[in-house]
Amino acid sequence: MGSPEQKKTSGVGKGVSFVSERLFYVLGIVLFLLAWQTASWMKVFGENFSDAFSPLAALLALIEMGKNGDIVHHALPSLRRVLISLSLAVVVALPVGVLVGYFKRLEQLTYVPFQFMRMISPLAWMPIAIIIFGVGDLSVTFLLWLVAIWPLILNTVHGAGRVSPLWLNMAKTMGAKDRGILTKIIIPAAIPDMLTGLRLAVGVSWIILVPAEMLGVPDGLGYFILDTRDRFRYDELMATIFIIGLIGYLLDSANRWLISRFAWKI
Repeated sequence: MGSPEQKKTSGVGKGVSFVSERLFYVLGIVLFLLAWQTASWMKVFGENFSDAFSPLAALLALIEMGKNGDIVHHALPSLRRVLISLSLAVVVALPVGVLVGYFKRLEQLTYVPFQFMRMISPLAWMPIAIIIFGVGDLSVTFLLWLVAIWPLILNTVHGAGRVSPLWLNMAKTMGAKDRGILTKIIIPAAIPDMLTGLRLAVGVSWIILVPAEMLGVPDGLGYFILDTRDRFRYDELMATIFIIGLIGYLLDSANRWLISRFAWKI
C-alpha cells in the first residue's frame, strides 16, 4: 500500500490530467470555430454568401430559431423517426443476430445474402420506399430501419459467434439445452458487441436522416435544410447543420455511456 503522501500526489496528478484533458477539448472547439470564421473572412463560401455562413450569423440565427420554436418543431420529429426505426431494428436484429451467431449452419446460409444487402446504399431504396409506403413518415422510417438493422445484426452475430467453445461444451455436458445456452451464455457474452452495433446504427441513421427527410415530410431537420435553402436563409441553414451535429454528438455520447456502463470488461 502507498503512503498518504503518494496517494495525495497520485490524486493531484489525476486532477491535473483531467483539467489538461478538458482544456484540450475546449482548445479543439476554439480552433474549429476560428477555422470556420477564417473561411468566412476569406470568402471561401462565395463573395456574396460568406457572411451568412459565418459562426456569428449561425449563432444569431440559432437564437432566433430558439425563440420562434423552429428548433423544437423540427428536431423532435427527426428524433422520433430515428428512435422508432431504431426500436424496430433492435426488435428484429438482435434475435436474428443471436441465432445466426449460435447456429453455424444458419450463419453459412445467411452470410452471402446479408453481406450483399448491407452493401446496398439505403438511398437506393428511396424509389421502392415511395412505391410501397408513399411519401411521408413511413418511407423515412423504412429507410432508417434499413440503415440501422445491418450494424446491429452483424455485430450481434460477431458477439454470439466468438463465445468460447469450451463454455458451450461445459454447458451441454451439464445438461443445458439450446434455450438455456442462448439466454445464460450467448446473449450475456454478446452484450458488448450489441452495444457497439447500436452505436454504429445510431450514427448511420442520424447521417441518413437528412436525405431521408427530403421524401416529402412536412417537418424535420432534413426538411428544414431544404426550406432554408429555398428561402435563401443561409444563416439558418448553418444553424440547422450545427443542431444536427450537436444532437448527433449527444446521441453518440449517450451510446458511449451505455457501453461503459453495461458492457462487461475483459
